[in-house]
Amino acid sequence: MSVFKPKYITFDCYGTLTRFRMTEMTREIFADRIPAEKMDDFIRDFSSYRLDEILGPWKPYRDVLVNAIQRTAKRWGTTATEAEGEMYYHAVPTWGPHADVPAGLAKVAKEVPLVILSNASNDQIQRNVAQLGAPFHAVYTAQMAQAYKPRMQAFEYMFDQLGCNPEDVMHVSSSYRYDLMTAHDMRIGKRVFVNRNHEPLTPYYGAVEIPDIGGLAGVLGL
Repeated sequence: MSVFKPKYITFDCYGTLTRFRMTEMTREIFADRIPAEKMDDFIRDFSSYRLDEILGPWKPYRDVLVNAIQRTAKRWGTTATEAEGEMYYHAVPTWGPHADVPAGLAKVAKEVPLVILSNASNDQIQRNVAQLGAPFHAVYTAQMAQAYKPRMQAFEYMFDQLGCNPEDVMHVSSSYRYDLMTAHDMRIGKRVFVNRNHEPLTPYYGAVEIPDIGGLAGVLGL
């Protein structure tokens, strides 16, 4: 069987490469308002509201987080301050990569240019990328595209900047909802699901499953 050789490997950043710490922060911030036995449900609702906030016209990521946590708190009959929402925003750039990422990226970076498409603000992403341990050909944000994933506009912006077609790339993500469903609909050349255990494997969308970034080399036949 022939191995797909992409012009670029494109990545989601938060959750896939950078360890996303919203859950840990939420447990700490809301420990005084949400019972421990209900916290998992509260966290799931916060995740759902974050997704809902990005499906319309672009707005600053700071506003996404503030709105989402305040809507979640309202649903639960409590309150969240604007300052608490901003705590998440300012924490994001401090988060480092999953342990498997630097070595896994370094191996494939020798063969194919790496690109990030992230639902981040311009003032956040570079601190995260600097910790990933590999060179990137380009880093694109929702702010640049004026659209968040899963909207096609975000992906279209990336393809326009790279001067390539969807079928030319391999897209790598730990999320179907944000990335791989859209990647499937756009007929991106190869989709790779990094199973970080925050979303289940969904075979319909035709992504190759790997347990961590170290598995990318095998997908590329290296």
